[in-house]
Amino acid sequence: MDELLTLDDAERLAAEVVEPGAWGYIAGGAGDERTLRWNREAFSRCRLRYRVLVDVSEVSTETTVLGSSVSMPVLVAPMAYQQIVHEEHELATARGAAEAGTLMCLSTVANATPTEVAQAAPDGPRWLQLYVFRDRGVSDAVVEEALAAGFTALVLTADLPVYGIRHRETRAGFEFPEDDVPALAAARARGADTGDHTLTILESGLEWDYVTELRERWGVPVVVKGLVTAEDARIACEHGAGGVVVSNHGGRQLDGAIASLEALPEVVEAVDGRAEVYLDGGIRRGTDVVTALALGARAVLVGRPVLYGLALGGAKGVAQVLDILRDEVENALALLGCRSPDEVTRAHVVTGFPP
Repeated sequence: MDELLTLDDAERLAAEVVEPGAWGYIAGGAGDERTLRWNREAFSRCRLRYRVLVDVSEVSTETTVLGSSVSMPVLVAPMAYQQIVHEEHELATARGAAEAGTLMCLSTVANATPTEVAQAAPDGPRWLQLYVFRDRGVSDAVVEEALAAGFTALVLTADLPVYGIRHRETRAGFEFPEDDVPALAAARARGADTGDHTLTILESGLEWDYVTELRERWGVPVVVKGLVTAEDARIACEHGAGGVVVSNHGGRQLDGAIASLEALPEVVEAVDGRAEVYLDGGIRRGTDVVTALALGARAVLVGRPVLYGLALGGAKGVAQVLDILRDEVENALALLGCRSPDEVTRAHVVTGFPP
């Protein structure tokens, strides 16, 4: 952990300790992994325009997301099966996120229940990412438990109607660890047959009305995660979404899809202030975070680097990765001439350069 200065360090070191099959699942993308690469490369086509002779003797990275205060515009993305890298799985991630002062989004396909996560980090803000089971009773039970445990928003993953073609994890021999996943155990107890692939028990026929249904039934904000077009952003707002996550599932679904950062400006324009806009995919530096803010994101979600920190040091590793990002965001804000994330504007970035 003493070697951990950057998020790239975390990736390099985690690759040495994570089992190869699990590494193929975590680090890989769909198909030829073009979109996986493009998510990172998109940031190299942006240039920051900084201002000088601004009083930045006091800089704060704090902001809010859907009314929840967080220490920085960086949230922990939902990630499944965290037990494959650390025995304390999502419980350690929750404690690390809370220590860093930011929000954790818990996956439906987690090794810990919402109640357990809330007990592990009672002061940490948290949202529930929702995969919808064909047996809606399973999904409803997870949502009900999460809301009773203090989760404040539902994040509906919209870009997984079917599973992407992921050759790297297949070649690595990764097998879905169905044991010790409470939601999957509940589905099997109700008669679900996972067949050849765990996620075959998820609903592939969802449509936009389900966003309205979620919002009206449960009475909390609904964030739609996984859209990359202005068209879908407008529809999400029409159905009352409180937020949208510009995301291609970390390059793990449709290879050849547009990079998240490239899609961000059109989504921001289409939303036009009606919902909060977040971004995930490719974030590795504080300068990446402020670039996303300049292009209109309220905050970003970080996934793989958090798992790398978890693998290296449990809750402390997660907190260390997030603290690195927070320190880099603070530094970038000061050098931009901004005293807070709210002061970052479109004027702070130029796009369109070759990588």
